[in-house]
Amino acid sequence: MKEIREAIVSGVEAAELAAMPLPDSYRAAFVRREDAGMFEGMESSEKDPRKSLKVEEVPIPELADDEALVAVMASSINFNTVWTSIFEPLPTFAFLDRLGRENRLGARHALDYHIVGSDGSGVILRTGNGVRKWKPGDRVAIHCNYVDDQDPTAHDDSMKALNQRIWGFETNFGGLADLAVVKANQLMPKPSHLSWEESAVNALTASTSYRMLVSDNAAAMRQGDVVLIWGATGGLGGYAVQLVLNGGGIPIGVVSSPEKAELLHKMGCEAVIDRKAENYQFWSDPHTQDESEWRRFGKKIRELVGEDPQIVFEHPGRQTMGASVFVCARGGTVVTCAATSGYMIEYDNRHLWMKLKRIVSSHFANYHEAWSMNHLIDRGAIQPILSAVYPLADVGQAAREVQLNQHEGKLGVLCLAPEEGLGIDDPDKRSHIGEDRIRMFRERS
Repeated sequence: MKEIREAIVSGVEAAELAAMPLPDSYRAAFVRREDAGMFEGMESSEKDPRKSLKVEEVPIPELADDEALVAVMASSINFNTVWTSIFEPLPTFAFLDRLGRENRLGARHALDYHIVGSDGSGVILRTGNGVRKWKPGDRVAIHCNYVDDQDPTAHDDSMKALNQRIWGFETNFGGLADLAVVKANQLMPKPSHLSWEESAVNALTASTSYRMLVSDNAAAMRQGDVVLIWGATGGLGGYAVQLVLNGGGIPIGVVSSPEKAELLHKMGCEAVIDRKAENYQFWSDPHTQDESEWRRFGKKIRELVGEDPQIVFEHPGRQTMGASVFVCARGGTVVTCAATSGYMIEYDNRHLWMKLKRIVSSHFANYHEAWSMNHLIDRGAIQPILSAVYPLADVGQAAREVQLNQHEGKLGVLCLAPEEGLGIDDPDKRSHIGEDRIRMFRERS
């Protein structure tokens, strides 16, 4: 792997890279099946990814005809890595075993270790016989929608495929490693002006935000729409704010500190709510929501922008869904993709049906949506929200910070890349876009 790293960093020709021998094993971050019960009886916050995530050598798996072997220069932490590492809501080995029962190649995934990671940027080393549009030496970003394109349910919208999975969460051989095995239809061109780590943090959360807001499959935002964004400097919200501004909408960013509010203003979001400063108490006790607090929240929104939001970008779940449904405009849309504060949600259905509102579910993105978002990033219309970078050896610490919400934006992880700042192919484009814009979240760290 050292020779492969040096060849990529020095910029050898694709043919030379393709001819280099592969090692028998590579370094990867994984959890072990035998550890699945290690946190039983603990509260979620006590379950520590630093204790469960291992970084060790693993063998290189067989490559299928529709797959590519990628030298991963950098990856990132997503919340699904946290879930895998604390074995919540269930150990992910059940996903791997289900995939393993499908066919011979699926059986490769059903191992006693699960290599995690659902983002990545790097260089293709090998391709299967059925890969047509990609070749060794191509510099790529990887999105995490894992589907069988021979299944008819994977067409029209592949996110509705009966066997749709998230790579590195519901499959093995994920991106937090020196090598990764991916399907060819997960590959996208690496943004030419970004470093490896800047290119590696976007695909999962940025594509998720794109589908939620821009795509006809979810909210289909229009120019002038007011959009309420929970967690507006987080991994999803940081892209959502940019998409709303880029698409002619009016974002209202909800954050939890003056520092995050300042960052939103720097991004161009004028309407900002610091929920801690306002001290909203949407739940008066664990079983009862306080409608007067919903009303106070709605009044604050109207003071800022003069109207109710046509779209609510919802992902906290239980803590906020009642308020989200209440403040959404008549005929508006609450679009939800997650439930980080609890998935058993409650809201007053009268405020939904009598005012013709709708709740739309959204989950990651199909290939076209992910590609479209990657194109916006490559053009410099949307910036990465990378706030800090860790070496692969410290993946447990990075996951712990995401688990405890001790970060802003996204945390990158260097895999094969020996240092930050490498992989920039078009410095002129980078200069034109502006270092201060590209590194906006880094300047906060």
